[in-house]
Amino acid sequence: MMLDYVLIVFAVVYLGMMLGRLPGLALNRAGVAILGAVALLAGGALTSRAAWAAVDMPTMSLLFGLMLVSAQLRLGGFYTLCARRIAGARLGPRGLLFLVMTAGAGLSSLLVNDIVCLAMTPVLAEGCLKRGLNPVPFLLGLACAANIGSAATLIGNPQNMLIGQVGGLPFGAFALDCLPPVVAGLVAAWGVIALLTRDRWTLDRPVPPVPAVPFRAWPSLKGCLLLAFALIGFLFLPIPREVVALCAGGFVLLSRRTESRAVFELVDWQLLLLFLGLFVVNHALAQTGLLTRMYDAVGSAGIDLASPAWLFVVTAALSNIISNVPAVMLLLPASPTPQARLLLALSSTLAGNLFLLGSIANLIVAEQAARLDIFITWRTHLRVGLPVTLVTFAIAGGWLWLRWNGLFVAG
Repeated sequence: MMLDYVLIVFAVVYLGMMLGRLPGLALNRAGVAILGAVALLAGGALTSRAAWAAVDMPTMSLLFGLMLVSAQLRLGGFYTLCARRIAGARLGPRGLLFLVMTAGAGLSSLLVNDIVCLAMTPVLAEGCLKRGLNPVPFLLGLACAANIGSAATLIGNPQNMLIGQVGGLPFGAFALDCLPPVVAGLVAAWGVIALLTRDRWTLDRPVPPVPAVPFRAWPSLKGCLLLAFALIGFLFLPIPREVVALCAGGFVLLSRRTESRAVFELVDWQLLLLFLGLFVVNHALAQTGLLTRMYDAVGSAGIDLASPAWLFVVTAALSNIISNVPAVMLLLPASPTPQARLLLALSSTLAGNLFLLGSIANLIVAEQAARLDIFITWRTHLRVGLPVTLVTFAIAGGWLWLRWNGLFVAG
Protein backbone atom coordinates (compact mmCIF):
# COMPACT_ATOMS: atom_id res chain seq x y z
CA MET A 1 0.00 0.00 0.00
CA MET A 2 2.76 2.46 0.96
CA LEU A 3 4.67 1.59 -2.22
CA ASP A 4 1.64 2.54 -4.29
CA TYR A 5 1.21 5.77 -2.35
CA VAL A 6 4.84 6.84 -2.86
CA LEU A 7 4.64 5.96 -6.54
CA ILE A 8 1.47 8.01 -6.99
CA VAL A 9 3.02 11.04 -5.26
CA PHE A 10 6.17 10.68 -7.36
CA ALA A 11 4.14 10.42 -10.58
CA VAL A 12 2.07 13.50 -9.73
CA VAL A 13 5.15 15.53 -8.82
CA TYR A 14 6.96 14.67 -12.02
CA LEU A 15 3.81 15.30 -14.05
CA GLY A 16 3.96 18.78 -12.52
CA MET A 17 7.63 19.04 -13.50
CA MET A 18 6.69 18.17 -17.08
CA LEU A 19 3.73 20.55 -17.34
CA GLY A 20 5.22 23.28 -15.17
CA ARG A 21 2.08 23.14 -13.01
CA LEU A 22 -0.78 20.88 -12.01
CA PRO A 23 -4.00 21.25 -14.04
CA GLY A 24 -6.64 23.24 -12.20
CA LEU A 25 -4.23 24.55 -9.56
CA ALA A 26 -2.15 27.72 -9.40
CA LEU A 27 1.01 25.80 -8.57
CA ASN A 28 4.39 26.19 -10.26
CA ARG A 29 7.15 23.57 -10.21
CA ALA A 30 8.41 24.64 -6.78
CA GLY A 31 4.92 24.47 -5.34
CA VAL A 32 4.36 21.01 -6.82
CA ALA A 33 7.65 19.72 -5.34
CA ILE A 34 6.89 21.09 -1.87
CA LEU A 35 3.33 19.75 -1.98
CA GLY A 36 4.71 16.33 -2.91
CA ALA A 37 7.11 16.41 0.07
CA VAL A 38 4.25 17.40 2.38
CA ALA A 39 2.08 14.59 1.01
CA LEU A 40 4.82 12.06 1.78
CA LEU A 41 5.13 13.35 5.33
CA ALA A 42 1.36 13.38 5.85
CA GLY A 43 1.04 9.87 4.45
CA GLY A 44 3.70 8.48 6.76
CA ALA A 45 6.13 7.57 3.97
CA LEU A 46 8.85 9.60 5.72
CA THR A 47 9.35 11.13 9.13
CA SER A 48 10.21 14.81 9.32
CA ARG A 49 13.75 13.92 10.44
CA ALA A 50 14.19 11.56 7.51
CA ALA A 51 12.87 14.22 5.14
CA TRP A 52 15.35 16.82 6.39
CA ALA A 53 18.15 14.25 6.24
CA ALA A 54 17.28 13.66 2.57
CA VAL A 55 18.09 17.27 1.68
CA ASP A 56 21.67 17.68 0.45
CA MET A 57 22.66 20.69 2.53
CA PRO A 58 26.06 21.25 0.84
CA THR A 59 24.26 21.80 -2.47
CA MET A 60 21.64 24.07 -0.88
CA SER A 61 24.33 26.03 0.97
CA LEU A 62 26.46 26.52 -2.15
CA LEU A 63 23.46 27.71 -4.13
CA PHE A 64 22.31 30.08 -1.38
CA GLY A 65 25.76 31.59 -0.81
CA LEU A 66 26.29 32.31 -4.51
CA MET A 67 22.78 33.78 -4.77
CA LEU A 68 23.79 36.31 -2.10
CA VAL A 69 26.92 37.27 -4.06
CA SER A 70 24.86 37.66 -7.22
CA ALA A 71 22.35 39.79 -5.29
CA GLN A 72 25.21 42.08 -4.27
CA LEU A 73 26.15 42.57 -7.93
CA ARG A 74 22.53 43.25 -8.90
CA LEU A 75 22.12 45.84 -6.15
CA GLY A 76 25.32 47.55 -7.30
CA GLY A 77 24.08 47.86 -10.89
CA PHE A 78 26.93 45.67 -12.17
CA TYR A 79 24.75 43.85 -14.70
CA THR A 80 23.23 47.14 -15.87
CA LEU A 81 26.68 48.56 -16.53
CA CYS A 82 27.74 45.44 -18.45
CA ALA A 83 24.62 45.42 -20.62
CA ARG A 84 24.89 49.13 -21.45
CA ARG A 85 28.59 48.90 -22.30
CA ILE A 86 27.92 45.92 -24.55
CA ALA A 87 24.93 47.49 -26.30
CA GLY A 88 26.89 50.70 -26.85
CA ALA A 89 29.96 49.02 -28.37
CA ARG A 90 30.86 50.40 -31.80
CA LEU A 91 30.48 47.14 -33.67
CA GLY A 92 28.39 45.89 -36.54
CA PRO A 93 25.47 43.53 -35.86
CA ARG A 94 27.54 40.34 -36.16
CA GLY A 95 30.31 41.72 -33.98
CA LEU A 96 27.81 42.95 -31.43
CA LEU A 97 26.12 39.54 -31.37
CA PHE A 98 29.49 37.90 -30.73
CA LEU A 99 30.19 40.34 -27.88
CA VAL A 100 26.75 39.73 -26.35
CA MET A 101 27.21 35.98 -26.48
CA THR A 102 30.78 36.03 -25.19
CA ALA A 103 29.87 38.27 -22.26
CA GLY A 104 26.70 36.31 -21.49
CA ALA A 105 28.57 33.01 -21.52
CA GLY A 106 31.42 34.36 -19.40
CA LEU A 107 29.14 35.82 -16.75
CA SER A 108 26.96 32.71 -16.73
CA SER A 109 29.95 30.48 -16.09
CA LEU A 110 30.61 32.28 -12.80
CA LEU A 111 27.15 33.47 -11.79
CA VAL A 112 23.90 31.55 -12.12
CA ASN A 113 22.74 31.93 -15.74
CA ASP A 114 19.13 32.74 -14.80
CA ILE A 115 20.24 35.85 -12.88
CA VAL A 116 22.43 37.03 -15.74
CA CYS A 117 19.50 36.84 -18.17
CA LEU A 118 17.08 38.46 -15.72
CA ALA A 119 19.30 41.47 -15.11
CA MET A 120 20.68 42.02 -18.61
CA THR A 121 17.71 41.38 -20.94
CA PRO A 122 15.76 44.67 -20.56
CA VAL A 123 18.86 46.88 -20.65
CA LEU A 124 20.27 45.05 -23.67
CA ALA A 125 16.94 45.31 -25.49
CA GLU A 126 16.79 49.05 -24.78
CA GLY A 127 20.34 49.55 -26.07
CA CYS A 128 19.58 47.66 -29.30
CA LEU A 129 16.42 49.68 -29.98
CA LYS A 130 18.30 52.94 -29.45
CA ARG A 131 20.67 51.86 -32.22
CA GLY A 132 17.84 50.86 -34.55
CA LEU A 133 18.66 47.19 -34.16
CA ASN A 134 16.19 44.35 -33.81
CA PRO A 135 16.71 43.04 -30.25
CA VAL A 136 15.43 39.51 -30.99
CA PRO A 137 18.66 38.02 -32.49
CA PHE A 138 20.70 39.46 -29.64
CA LEU A 139 18.30 38.24 -26.96
CA LEU A 140 18.26 34.77 -28.53
CA GLY A 141 22.04 34.92 -28.52
CA LEU A 142 22.07 35.91 -24.85
CA ALA A 143 19.79 33.01 -23.87
CA CYS A 144 21.74 30.43 -25.87
CA ALA A 145 25.09 31.74 -24.65
CA ALA A 146 23.92 31.78 -21.01
CA ASN A 147 23.01 28.10 -21.26
CA ILE A 148 26.22 27.14 -23.07
CA GLY A 149 28.49 29.21 -20.82
CA SER A 150 26.92 27.89 -17.64
CA ALA A 151 28.10 24.40 -18.60
CA ALA A 152 31.74 25.48 -18.18
CA THR A 153 31.90 25.37 -14.37
CA LEU A 154 30.34 23.75 -11.33
CA ILE A 155 28.69 27.04 -10.33
CA GLY A 156 27.20 28.09 -13.66
CA ASN A 157 23.78 26.58 -13.08
CA PRO A 158 21.87 24.71 -10.37
CA GLN A 159 22.18 21.24 -11.91
CA ASN A 160 25.96 21.56 -12.19
CA MET A 161 26.13 22.60 -8.53
CA LEU A 162 24.14 19.51 -7.60
CA ILE A 163 26.34 17.22 -9.70
CA GLY A 164 29.52 18.76 -8.33
CA GLN A 165 28.46 18.60 -4.70
CA VAL A 166 26.90 15.14 -4.70
CA GLY A 167 29.53 13.72 -7.05
CA GLY A 168 32.47 15.36 -5.31
CA LEU A 169 33.91 16.67 -8.58
CA PRO A 170 36.98 18.97 -8.37
CA PHE A 171 36.28 22.52 -9.49
CA GLY A 172 39.38 23.12 -11.62
CA ALA A 173 39.45 19.74 -13.34
CA PHE A 174 35.78 20.03 -14.26
CA ALA A 175 36.35 23.44 -15.85
CA LEU A 176 39.31 22.13 -17.87
CA ASP A 177 37.17 19.24 -19.09
CA CYS A 178 34.28 21.48 -20.13
CA LEU A 179 35.98 24.59 -21.51
CA PRO A 180 36.90 23.17 -24.95
CA PRO A 181 33.39 22.03 -25.95
CA VAL A 182 31.86 25.15 -24.36
CA VAL A 183 34.13 27.55 -26.26
CA ALA A 184 33.73 25.65 -29.54
CA GLY A 185 29.98 25.37 -28.99
CA LEU A 186 29.70 29.09 -28.29
CA VAL A 187 31.47 30.01 -31.54
CA ALA A 188 29.32 27.54 -33.46
CA ALA A 189 26.13 28.90 -31.87
CA TRP A 190 27.17 32.44 -32.84
CA GLY A 191 27.65 31.30 -36.42
CA VAL A 192 24.24 29.60 -36.49
CA ILE A 193 22.38 32.61 -35.06
CA ALA A 194 24.24 35.09 -37.28
CA LEU A 195 23.37 33.00 -40.34
CA LEU A 196 19.72 32.44 -39.51
CA THR A 197 19.01 36.07 -38.53
CA ARG A 198 21.15 37.79 -41.19
CA ASP A 199 18.16 39.51 -42.83
CA ARG A 200 16.54 40.73 -39.61
CA TRP A 201 19.14 42.95 -37.96
CA THR A 202 17.29 46.29 -38.04
CA LEU A 203 14.09 47.55 -36.44
CA ASP A 204 12.73 51.09 -36.29
CA ARG A 205 10.39 51.55 -33.35
CA PRO A 206 10.10 53.74 -30.23
CA VAL A 207 12.29 52.90 -27.28
CA PRO A 208 10.20 52.11 -24.16
CA PRO A 209 11.49 53.35 -20.80
CA VAL A 210 13.43 50.62 -19.02
CA PRO A 211 13.85 50.82 -15.25
CA ALA A 212 17.36 49.79 -14.32
CA VAL A 213 19.41 49.67 -11.16
CA PRO A 214 21.92 52.56 -11.30
CA PHE A 215 25.58 51.59 -11.20
CA ARG A 216 27.35 52.10 -7.88
CA ALA A 217 31.07 51.52 -7.81
CA TRP A 218 31.66 50.25 -4.27
CA PRO A 219 28.80 47.71 -4.06
CA SER A 220 29.78 46.34 -7.49
CA LEU A 221 33.45 46.18 -6.53
CA LYS A 222 32.53 44.42 -3.30
CA GLY A 223 30.55 41.83 -5.23
CA CYS A 224 33.40 41.26 -7.68
CA LEU A 225 35.93 40.87 -4.85
CA LEU A 226 33.69 38.36 -3.07
CA LEU A 227 33.24 36.39 -6.29
CA ALA A 228 37.01 36.38 -6.79
CA PHE A 229 37.46 35.19 -3.20
CA ALA A 230 34.99 32.38 -3.80
CA LEU A 231 36.74 31.27 -6.99
CA ILE A 232 40.14 31.26 -5.28
CA GLY A 233 38.63 29.23 -2.45
CA PHE A 234 37.06 26.74 -4.87
CA LEU A 235 40.36 26.27 -6.67
CA PHE A 236 43.00 26.40 -3.97
CA LEU A 237 41.63 26.21 -0.42
CA PRO A 238 41.09 22.88 1.36
CA ILE A 239 37.67 24.08 2.49
CA PRO A 240 34.35 22.67 1.26
CA ARG A 241 32.87 24.77 -1.56
CA GLU A 242 29.64 25.38 0.32
CA VAL A 243 31.54 26.87 3.27
CA VAL A 244 33.47 29.20 0.95
CA ALA A 245 30.21 30.28 -0.72
CA LEU A 246 28.48 30.88 2.62
CA CYS A 247 31.44 32.96 3.84
CA ALA A 248 31.25 35.10 0.69
CA GLY A 249 27.49 35.45 1.19
CA GLY A 250 28.03 36.37 4.83
CA PHE A 251 30.24 39.27 3.82
CA VAL A 252 27.47 40.47 1.49
CA LEU A 253 25.24 40.88 4.55
CA LEU A 254 27.91 42.92 6.37
CA SER A 255 26.90 46.35 5.16
CA ARG A 256 26.18 49.72 6.74
CA ARG A 257 23.84 50.87 3.96
CA THR A 258 22.23 47.86 2.31
CA GLU A 259 19.56 46.22 4.44
CA SER A 260 19.60 42.44 4.62
CA ARG A 261 15.99 42.46 3.47
CA ALA A 262 17.01 44.01 0.15
CA VAL A 263 19.54 41.24 -0.38
CA PHE A 264 17.15 38.46 0.63
CA GLU A 265 14.49 39.78 -1.76
CA LEU A 266 16.83 38.91 -4.65
CA VAL A 267 17.40 35.33 -3.53
CA ASP A 268 15.60 32.78 -5.72
CA TRP A 269 13.69 31.11 -2.91
CA GLN A 270 11.53 29.19 -5.36
CA LEU A 271 14.56 27.42 -6.78
CA LEU A 272 15.71 26.50 -3.28
CA LEU A 273 12.25 25.16 -2.47
CA LEU A 274 12.22 23.17 -5.71
CA PHE A 275 15.48 21.51 -4.69
CA LEU A 276 14.19 20.84 -1.18
CA GLY A 277 10.97 19.22 -2.37
CA LEU A 278 12.63 17.07 -5.02
CA PHE A 279 15.30 15.85 -2.61
CA VAL A 280 12.53 14.55 -0.34
CA VAL A 281 10.41 13.02 -3.12
CA ASN A 282 13.36 11.26 -4.77
CA HIS A 283 14.65 9.99 -1.43
CA ALA A 284 11.26 8.46 -0.62
CA LEU A 285 11.24 6.71 -3.99
CA ALA A 286 14.77 5.39 -3.46
CA GLN A 287 13.96 4.17 0.06
CA THR A 288 11.16 1.99 -1.25
CA GLY A 289 13.39 0.46 -3.91
CA LEU A 290 11.17 1.83 -6.68
CA LEU A 291 13.99 3.93 -8.15
CA THR A 292 16.12 0.80 -8.60
CA ARG A 293 13.17 -0.95 -10.20
CA MET A 294 12.77 1.98 -12.60
CA TYR A 295 16.42 1.70 -13.63
CA ASP A 296 15.98 -2.05 -14.11
CA ALA A 297 12.88 -1.50 -16.24
CA VAL A 298 14.74 1.02 -18.40
CA GLY A 299 17.57 -1.50 -18.80
CA SER A 300 15.11 -4.25 -19.76
CA ALA A 301 13.83 -1.96 -22.53
CA GLY A 302 17.33 -1.97 -24.03
CA ILE A 303 18.38 1.43 -22.66
CA ASP A 304 21.70 1.00 -20.89
CA LEU A 305 22.35 4.06 -18.73
CA ALA A 306 25.90 2.82 -18.16
CA SER A 307 26.53 3.48 -21.85
CA PRO A 308 27.72 7.08 -22.45
CA ALA A 309 25.67 7.34 -25.64
CA TRP A 310 22.44 6.25 -23.96
CA LEU A 311 23.06 8.44 -20.91
CA PHE A 312 23.69 11.44 -23.16
CA VAL A 313 20.46 10.89 -25.10
CA VAL A 314 18.28 10.08 -22.08
CA THR A 315 19.58 13.11 -20.18
CA ALA A 316 18.87 15.41 -23.10
CA ALA A 317 15.36 14.00 -23.56
CA LEU A 318 14.41 14.10 -19.88
CA SER A 319 15.80 17.62 -19.50
CA ASN A 320 13.34 18.84 -22.11
CA ILE A 321 10.42 16.82 -20.73
CA ILE A 322 10.65 17.47 -16.98
CA SER A 323 13.33 20.24 -16.89
CA ASN A 324 17.03 19.76 -16.26
CA VAL A 325 17.17 19.92 -12.44
CA PRO A 326 14.57 17.14 -11.93
CA ALA A 327 16.20 15.14 -14.74
CA VAL A 328 19.62 15.35 -13.11
CA MET A 329 18.16 14.36 -9.73
CA LEU A 330 16.66 11.23 -11.29
CA LEU A 331 19.76 10.24 -13.27
CA LEU A 332 22.52 11.15 -10.83
CA PRO A 333 22.24 7.86 -8.87
CA ALA A 334 22.73 6.02 -12.18
CA SER A 335 25.90 8.04 -12.93
CA PRO A 336 28.47 6.76 -10.42
CA THR A 337 31.68 7.71 -12.24
CA PRO A 338 33.25 11.17 -12.77
CA GLN A 339 33.00 10.65 -16.53
CA ALA A 340 29.28 9.91 -16.34
CA ARG A 341 28.70 12.97 -14.14
CA LEU A 342 30.63 15.18 -16.56
CA LEU A 343 28.46 13.87 -19.39
CA LEU A 344 25.33 14.44 -17.29
CA ALA A 345 26.31 18.05 -16.67
CA LEU A 346 27.06 18.85 -20.31
CA SER A 347 24.04 17.09 -21.77
CA SER A 348 21.48 18.45 -19.30
CA THR A 349 22.75 22.01 -19.72
CA LEU A 350 23.15 22.11 -23.50
CA ALA A 351 19.70 20.49 -23.89
CA GLY A 352 18.21 23.68 -22.46
CA ASN A 353 18.63 25.46 -25.80
CA LEU A 354 16.33 23.12 -27.72
CA PHE A 355 12.91 24.46 -26.70
CA LEU A 356 11.80 27.75 -25.19
CA LEU A 357 10.50 25.79 -22.18
CA GLY A 358 13.71 23.77 -21.88
CA SER A 359 15.50 26.31 -19.72
CA ILE A 360 14.46 28.88 -17.14
CA ALA A 361 17.00 31.24 -18.72
CA ASN A 362 15.08 31.06 -22.03
CA LEU A 363 11.79 31.82 -20.31
CA ILE A 364 13.28 34.74 -18.39
CA VAL A 365 14.57 36.32 -21.61
CA ALA A 366 11.21 35.85 -23.34
CA GLU A 367 9.21 37.18 -20.38
CA GLN A 368 11.46 40.20 -19.85
CA ALA A 369 11.36 40.99 -23.57
CA ALA A 370 7.55 40.69 -23.70
CA ARG A 371 7.30 43.47 -21.11
CA LEU A 372 8.89 45.73 -23.72
CA ASP A 373 6.55 44.46 -26.48
CA ILE A 374 9.34 42.35 -27.96
CA PHE A 375 7.95 38.89 -28.54
CA ILE A 376 9.98 35.68 -28.76
CA THR A 377 7.58 32.86 -29.57
CA TRP A 378 8.37 29.17 -29.26
CA ARG A 379 8.60 29.00 -33.06
CA THR A 380 11.09 31.86 -33.17
CA HIS A 381 13.17 30.19 -30.50
CA LEU A 382 12.97 26.72 -32.05
CA ARG A 383 14.22 28.05 -35.41
CA VAL A 384 17.46 28.96 -33.65
CA GLY A 385 17.41 26.56 -30.70
CA LEU A 386 17.18 23.34 -32.72
CA PRO A 387 20.32 23.86 -34.86
CA VAL A 388 22.23 25.36 -31.91
CA THR A 389 21.40 22.33 -29.77
CA LEU A 390 22.33 19.85 -32.49
CA VAL A 391 25.68 21.48 -33.23
CA THR A 392 26.63 21.90 -29.56
CA PHE A 393 25.60 18.29 -28.86
CA ALA A 394 27.80 17.13 -31.74
CA ILE A 395 30.74 19.13 -30.42
CA ALA A 396 30.30 17.97 -26.82
CA GLY A 397 29.74 14.34 -27.84
CA GLY A 398 32.75 14.37 -30.13
CA TRP A 399 34.93 15.94 -27.43
CA LEU A 400 33.91 13.39 -24.80
CA TRP A 401 34.50 10.53 -27.23
CA LEU A 402 38.01 11.83 -27.95
CA ARG A 403 38.74 12.26 -24.25
CA TRP A 404 37.52 8.83 -23.25
CA ASN A 405 39.38 7.14 -26.08
CA GLY A 406 42.66 8.55 -24.84
CA LEU A 407 43.26 11.07 -27.62
CA PHE A 408 43.34 13.91 -25.08
CA VAL A 409 44.58 13.84 -21.50
CA ALA A 410 41.81 14.37 -18.92
CA GLY A 411 41.87 17.59 -16.93
